Amino acid sequence: MRHLWLTAVAVVLNLTARAGEDPYLAYVKSAPEFKPVRQDAKLLLGRWNTWVYMPWRYQWHVGTGDEGGQFCKDYGFSGGFTDHGNTGVLPWLEKWGLLFYNDHTAGKGDLHLTPNRPLQDQWKRAAMDGRALRFGPNGPSPLDDAMLEKLKGLITRRVNGLKGSPMRAAYALDDEISWCSFVKPIPWRIHDNDADYEKWLTAYTGDPTAKAQYVSADFALAQLGKGVKDIDFSPFLDRMTYNDSYWAVFLRKLVEASNAADPETPCGFVGGQSPNLFGGYDYAKLMKNLQFLESYNIGSSTEIIRSFNPQNAMPIVTTHFHNDKRGTANDIWQTWYYLAHGNRGMIGWVEGWFEKDGKPRPWLDEYKATNKEVGGVQGKKMVGARWLHDGVAVYYSHPSIQVSWCLDSEAHGATWVNRNGDCRLGTSHLVRKAWEYLLTDSGLQYNFIPYDEVIVNGVPKEYKVLILPACYALSDIEAVRLREFVEAGGTLIADFAPGLFDQRGKGRSKGALDDLFGVTHDGTETKRNFFDLTGKLWVETNQDAGFEYKKYRELFDTVQCQLVGGFAHAERKFLPHRGGKVGKGVARLVNLSPQRYLQYREEGTATDAHRALFVPFPFQVRMEPRPWVQVAGPDGKRPVNCEATYWWHPEAKRTYVFILQNAEVTSSDVGGGGVEGLTAKKHPITVTLPAPVKDLTDERTGKKLGETATFTLDFNPVEAAFFSFAGEPPR
Repeated sequence: MRHLWLTAVAVVLNLTARAGEDPYLAYVKSAPEFKPVRQDAKLLLGRWNTWVYMPWRYQWHVGTGDEGGQFCKDYGFSGGFTDHGNTGVLPWLEKWGLLFYNDHTAGKGDLHLTPNRPLQDQWKRAAMDGRALRFGPNGPSPLDDAMLEKLKGLITRRVNGLKGSPMRAAYALDDEISWCSFVKPIPWRIHDNDADYEKWLTAYTGDPTAKAQYVSADFALAQLGKGVKDIDFSPFLDRMTYNDSYWAVFLRKLVEASNAADPETPCGFVGGQSPNLFGGYDYAKLMKNLQFLESYNIGSSTEIIRSFNPQNAMPIVTTHFHNDKRGTANDIWQTWYYLAHGNRGMIGWVEGWFEKDGKPRPWLDEYKATNKEVGGVQGKKMVGARWLHDGVAVYYSHPSIQVSWCLDSEAHGATWVNRNGDCRLGTSHLVRKAWEYLLTDSGLQYNFIPYDEVIVNGVPKEYKVLILPACYALSDIEAVRLREFVEAGGTLIADFAPGLFDQRGKGRSKGALDDLFGVTHDGTETKRNFFDLTGKLWVETNQDAGFEYKKYRELFDTVQCQLVGGFAHAERKFLPHRGGKVGKGVARLVNLSPQRYLQYREEGTATDAHRALFVPFPFQVRMEPRPWVQVAGPDGKRPVNCEATYWWHPEAKRTYVFILQNAEVTSSDVGGGGVEGLTAKKHPITVTLPAPVKDLTDERTGKKLGETATFTLDFNPVEAAFFSFAGEPPR
């Protein structure tokens, strides 16, 4: 691995010296972590010719003979798996035409560190030691050259044993992998080559005198009593950023080893976690170095991954656990929801599927019609289709996620080592999720856009509106790119505190976007100027007091905030809704946190007035983008939590539209969960498009609906309405 970092350093310093380029721009343009592995559509689409459900045979009572094969056929399961390169089940998979992925291609225990109880206690002690080296149940486990060669050899042997099967669909390196353990706060060194870290740090900062420091999150915690300009998280965050970068390149080398043995089959991993400060889950880096991924839908990961999926070609799947308490409606809804959001299948945990005598349990009979329809009919239509949005982008700033964790940690004090569940607690996570719902409940679709691509190329011209969700940390070059976007006619929306820190977590004397939004910071601002009226915390919630919350209201009741229109006022020295016209565009600082929209939505009290505080701002100066798929229930109103997703298929030359209930998905770092607040009352819906379309077809029934702009469909909120028409959407 050393040669990669040395090459990056040489190239970056050469570019900076020669061109006088912004050091961070030079780093992002040249760093290996941002260079994609092979991701052409031919490889990624591969054998994934439909939606594929792959049962993990944990309690598979029907065996891998004819009984098990007939069960798969009867119940619509079109996939399977192999494990650790075991070829014994290949004849069965091939006989019954079951596409499979191979799990643990890189073994288990090196990329995934088992979090047993004694080890967790040792990790907590290690978390306090900035010099601690990555270790697992068998002792030190550094991600170094020796580990790389060991895993590459294992991958090569296992792939060579499987690549002759025509049913192979993907290789998974391991399950729930991480440079720590899941996303637990363990800020250790991931290898002992400190010289490599210092070389990378020189390239990252553009400072040839940069020196590595080895601190824990205690260092970050000690910063929080200062004013913004005196806060410096960089000694801590620099090393976490390095870990993410090294991890992304390390995984790419393993993916490339798999490709070298079998160049026709994608490689990635399963058990993907939430975006996080720890564990390697910077998705801007991660998605460039993978070809296949199973993720858990936590911390907006499903939509981030979809957005970063090149041409929507990479096979993305999710985990599925049946839960008797939630009922079969939960299974049916998830299948349609994930199909409508670009996934290509599920990996199902086979537990509680069969009676003691081996007979399939009743829920499977209730589910099989959906499984057969999606896998056998509808999933085929989506292969090769590309997501359509409404010109709205949500910014993915991983440095802001890092800074957000540091600010959130204050409530925990010295017990920050026990923190988990960032996806349900973290400010950045909940702000991001709130924006997603604000947009979809308003009838708009969006993409996340990654920070590295904006740094290098600016905001893509296809976007008219860019939202900055809790974007605390922005570099100078990002500020330039955002101003360019607005001056060229774009609309920029920030909720609160944008750019008060730089990309390394160093506080600024003046916010990076102050001039754009017409506000003034001088760097003396402290936590007494934000959210908490008692001045004890920087953020909207006390995530220690609310650690075990069951409903959002319990979490938001932990801190006393000033509310405006039902939302927490971020910086009380500024009124909400600052900014205005800049060049040809508009810049708006809402100065409110959207998090409480999650509470109102959960309680069924979310209204247009709530959304109007955030969503109309992109549309006050110009009337676009606007929802082009209008949906009305029997009462003439848009159904509650109704979402439309739309896809363009370049080969079929058709637009596909799903209408579904966008209920809240719950999950955990080990998968599972399901949907909360699902309603099941069937009713007709009236769909109105801006203009008549040709060859309008109800894809669920096959019924031709003529050439019209308004039509009626039967809608079961547990499933999805699904229609298509020839050509692109009318605008």
